[in-house]
Amino acid sequence: MIIKVLGPGCSKCVEAYEIVSKLAASGSDATVEKITDLREIMALGVLATPAVVIDGGIMCTGRVPSAEEVRGWLGA
Repeated sequence: MIIKVLGPGCSKCVEAYEIVSKLAASGSDATVEKITDLREIMALGVLATPAVVIDGGIMCTGRVPSAEEVRGWLGA
């Protein structure tokens, strides 16, 4: 599983990355990438950050996901 956390580095983007990274590290075989390049973010079809993309599917945009949401995505 490839998880991309998208955002230029604002506090909300950092928070989203920390939540996703922490949960992915605890018992998941996921690889977490932090994407800050705006061209790459736009190429993925995301216009609002922070955003989370898992295996090419946009899971959320424009907000920090809750830990419960991320657990659900990792378990699916």
